[in-house]
Amino acid sequence: MDGQRKAGAGSLRRLRTARGWSWTELATQLRLHARTLHITRIGAAQLSSIRRTIGRWESGTSVPDEQYQLLLAHTYARTSTGSVALGPGSDFRELLDSLALMGVLPERLDEVAGTVSAAVTDTGTHLLAFLSAPVRDELTGVLARPESMSLSLLNALAESSRAVDRRIGTVPFVRLYLAQAAAVEACRRLLLAEHPAQFNSRLRSVAARAFALAARLAFETHDDVAALNLYDQAVEVQSESNLSERALIRSSQTMVVYYSTGDIGRAHRIADSAVQDARRGESLLMRARAHALQAEMAVRGEPVRRRDAELALHLAWRDLDGDTADDPMAASFSKGRLRGFEGVCGIFLGEAEDAERRLAESAETLRKSRDSVQRAIVLTDRAVARLRTSGAGAPQSAVELLHECVDLIAATRGRVAAQRLRRARLELRAWRREPFVADLDDHIHTALVGI
Repeated sequence: MDGQRKAGAGSLRRLRTARGWSWTELATQLRLHARTLHITRIGAAQLSSIRRTIGRWESGTSVPDEQYQLLLAHTYARTSTGSVALGPGSDFRELLDSLALMGVLPERLDEVAGTVSAAVTDTGTHLLAFLSAPVRDELTGVLARPESMSLSLLNALAESSRAVDRRIGTVPFVRLYLAQAAAVEACRRLLLAEHPAQFNSRLRSVAARAFALAARLAFETHDDVAALNLYDQAVEVQSESNLSERALIRSSQTMVVYYSTGDIGRAHRIADSAVQDARRGESLLMRARAHALQAEMAVRGEPVRRRDAELALHLAWRDLDGDTADDPMAASFSKGRLRGFEGVCGIFLGEAEDAERRLAESAETLRKSRDSVQRAIVLTDRAVARLRTSGAGAPQSAVELLHECVDLIAATRGRVAAQRLRRARLELRAWRREPFVADLDDHIHTALVGI
């Protein structure tokens, strides 16, 4: 442990003891703020678990993560008597100095300081401090007078979610989750009131999108309870007038349910519901996506349902070959994405060479930074397919693909890709003594410890 980090750890300990708090008392404060800010992972944690986390900080063996940084800042932004104290000499400033010594970057500390300062000096808006001042002001007015609801406010909240979504792949998921929580909180408050009828459908659509995005981000940050609850809320609130949007939510929900619970039966039922919604909706692209997902669920179950998967893929191609020029959900699916689903199905159906070729085609379409998470998933699948071809040099070439996967996962922290990487590594057990596998293990250990 270097000297600065040790000094930062000591400063954190002094902050706590100066208030006469034990680890349990500080853990109680952190959990209370987590519940207020809807950070379910910490809000639902046992005090004993949070105590151990505090102990690791104060011994210098770990650094508070971004969620705990925010909670500590909320805790020390007020004095022991409850008054706000943010200036020089305050516990709040000492906390920021401590985190800096422990290696937290200055731009992150500025973000924490700005967010918490706005929250504790505002009129109890808390999470809404993440919203821009004009949006927050308009929201405050509408919450006081629901009849003043405006389309501009709903559009601003929708844009807030889109802005978070656009940053996936370039900003850590935990930070995006905290930012998205503001839109979720705003929508929840708006849904409690009666607004002019002409805004109800739009409000429900904006809220559903906000909840679904927050659910995906919660899953990526390993907050599975929050993710599953948020998806249920998103499906419930989505208006019947926009079934394609509900199908999109259910398609994302399918994969999160599968990867967080392992319940393939439940995931398959949600995929079937997505298909039903998509068939009644207006988007051919969403219909194709739902069919593709249904095919993947068919091959992941026991026994593998080949005919169901082949039929679903056929229907997906039929939808994509239709007139999608003016599709209302143009960004929801593509032929390149469908090639990826075909490749995954091919792996489970024992068609490794064909699967590898289709996954290679899919990967070539996923070159934008926004596609980094999906590209990592496709490349791990391609490595598995390559390995199963049993061709000359297949293990080495599969490992070459996995090196890129490791770099992408390290950059994006994509959870599904990380899980699939583990599966791909298990398939290399027969070559575990080979130098190229040892190099891969070194890369994984260096880049991905803790994922």
